[in-house]
Amino acid sequence: MIKLTSWLEIPADSDFSIYNLPFGIFSTSAKNPRVGIAIGEKVVDLKIAGDEGLFNGLKFNSAVFESDTLNDFISLGKSVTNEIRLRVQEALCDESSVLKNLDSAFENLDSVKMHLPVQVGDYTDFYSSLEHATNVGKMFRDAENALLPNWKHIPVGYHGRASSIVESGVNIHRPKGQIKPNDSPPILSPTKKLDFELEMGFIVGKESRLGESVSIDEAQDYIFGLVLFNDWSARDIQKWEYVPLGPFLGKSFASSISPWIVTMEALEPFCVNGPLQDPPVRPYLKYDEAGNYDIHLEVAIQSEKSEQPTTVTKSNFKYMYWNMRQQLAHHTINGCNVRVGDLMASGTISGPEPETYGSMLELSWNGTDPVKLANGEKRKFLQDHDTVIMKGFAQKNNVRVGFGELKSKILPTV
Repeated sequence: MIKLTSWLEIPADSDFSIYNLPFGIFSTSAKNPRVGIAIGEKVVDLKIAGDEGLFNGLKFNSAVFESDTLNDFISLGKSVTNEIRLRVQEALCDESSVLKNLDSAFENLDSVKMHLPVQVGDYTDFYSSLEHATNVGKMFRDAENALLPNWKHIPVGYHGRASSIVESGVNIHRPKGQIKPNDSPPILSPTKKLDFELEMGFIVGKESRLGESVSIDEAQDYIFGLVLFNDWSARDIQKWEYVPLGPFLGKSFASSISPWIVTMEALEPFCVNGPLQDPPVRPYLKYDEAGNYDIHLEVAIQSEKSEQPTTVTKSNFKYMYWNMRQQLAHHTINGCNVRVGDLMASGTISGPEPETYGSMLELSWNGTDPVKLANGEKRKFLQDHDTVIMKGFAQKNNVRVGFGELKSKILPTV
């Protein structure tokens, strides 16, 4: 990797290094929502940078920079969006660039309001962690046959609710629904088993046509970038409703994503081999290159009574049994088309050790072994006024590419 040095002061531990440059939608009191790039503790306003000629020669309508979502920008295609990112990167390393003394093109990261980065047309949630699926199977089915027969043959997924996907900072009300006590008829009640699920999501960056499939070799071209994803779950509601058609009210009340989309180009240096897939997959799911990503992930919980959050798990995206390319190839093998802005979530990311499990369901083993917070409180599942904080970053040879923070607070049922 070529060493890059910026004239802009960037903290050494910043997620938003000169090697990252993720895209997002921001606003200020004086600026309507628009497209920006995060760098260190600043946001580059791409509209102003473009007005000063930074993107001269590129053939696109600069009005995309003034949109309140990234959909139109992403639709320009990677040949354009990658070049825009590279020009910003070069300018931030060039003392003579138009950005050097263009103060109006920069906003302080801690003073901007971040918005949902894309208009999500469709959302699919997968179930692609071998460890998570095995843990759930052990809890609720036969421990000796924890995985269902199809699990190692297809990336299992379901179609979720796009309307309830929200950005970091939007608080979540505890949902209510039908719960089935062991020895009585079902009741309508707020969930008693509210959970987070540590996931990542990829944003579709290219449209496919109805009736056509995206091959495993083409899939990377259709993936624009990644976000952190919290697939909130009401475990007791979900348990009663999911047979025979799968998750519904136990999932659809909310899902949260981080506001900055980290491009696949920024993550390329962190690509690694995934777990051995045995039995061998069908040819349309077979790939020869490394398809997983070494991204460190962690979740912390801060209670209303605590001054500091407690980290409850540390996991890694590299653990996933089914990778993103396989998920997209399978999603479209039947001719289902995808559109720019569609979101595909990984499924809960759990590793092989208890401290790497990606949900309270696993960390507390369905409430039988409560998680202890730093202030002495214990949690079987999330309580009202708990704040859940997710973070993620990749690091190699002193190069750090991160996602910032995904943070939400649990509010009482309305």
